[in-house]
Amino acid sequence: MLYKAKLVAGSPLCELGESPVWHPILNEMFWVDITRGIVHRLDIRKRNFLHYYVGSMVGAVVPAVGEYMLIVATEKGILGLTESGKLDHLSEYPDTEIPNNRFNDGKCDAAGRFWIGSMNKNVVPKAGNLYCFEGKTLQLKQAGVTISNGLAWSPDKRTMYYIDTFEHCVWAYDFQLESGKTSNKRVLFEVPKEAGAPDGMTIDSKGRLWIAHWGGAAVRCWNPVNGETEAIVEVPAPHVTSCSFGGPDLDTLYITTAREGLTEKLLSEFPLSGQLFSIRVNANGLVADTFRS
Repeated sequence: MLYKAKLVAGSPLCELGESPVWHPILNEMFWVDITRGIVHRLDIRKRNFLHYYVGSMVGAVVPAVGEYMLIVATEKGILGLTESGKLDHLSEYPDTEIPNNRFNDGKCDAAGRFWIGSMNKNVVPKAGNLYCFEGKTLQLKQAGVTISNGLAWSPDKRTMYYIDTFEHCVWAYDFQLESGKTSNKRVLFEVPKEAGAPDGMTIDSKGRLWIAHWGGAAVRCWNPVNGETEAIVEVPAPHVTSCSFGGPDLDTLYITTAREGLTEKLLSEFPLSGQLFSIRVNANGLVADTFRS
């Protein structure tokens, strides 16, 4: 099935849009501009946009319950963001021995842990790691990744999916929800280079993986059983970074894009690059898991 994404009218122009997530309590869409250190917020009912400046590069946000609206991963560490815009420092950034490293994409699991990866700003191979933030502690889960990106869990929570963009594949792990332990790492399927590099991803209620393709101008829906593409969402921007289901019925796919890395010629051809897109698809997402300290 083929879809064509549409611009969300009035959406801000991001240098490097990422980490879209539908907040299950506030029923609003959040995403970030990594380079400019901005958290964006959209109330789709009022078509109202708000922006929070965090003061450094921001890799990902996840919804939270309790005193914080969001948990925010930045190049300086992990922060808690309140509804009023107040930022509290929760944890230092861990990869301090590697210059120019920063947090990148992240998600919460169903137990309320925040899984967050890192990468080098100069894309140094194997300079990044995958961490899990629980309570006030960061635990190393996988060392030696290059561009830590998309995360998702199967509907039964027994499998974790993970993308290192540099590897052009999707990994799968056996997952124990109670302990957060992973095992039996394997390649679920490889992504052809002509499709663009796999970036952020989300999962639908049928367990299919919707993956943004950097350099591929599309989001593709992948069947995790056979590795086949079941749907394509064309996006009028070459660098598609991530996607997330949102809306009251979680049947609208919201898509972030980037201007970073595009030549002036490409920017003139794709002037909407960096903005937020959406499309109703024949699928429903899963409710986003929230961080619980």
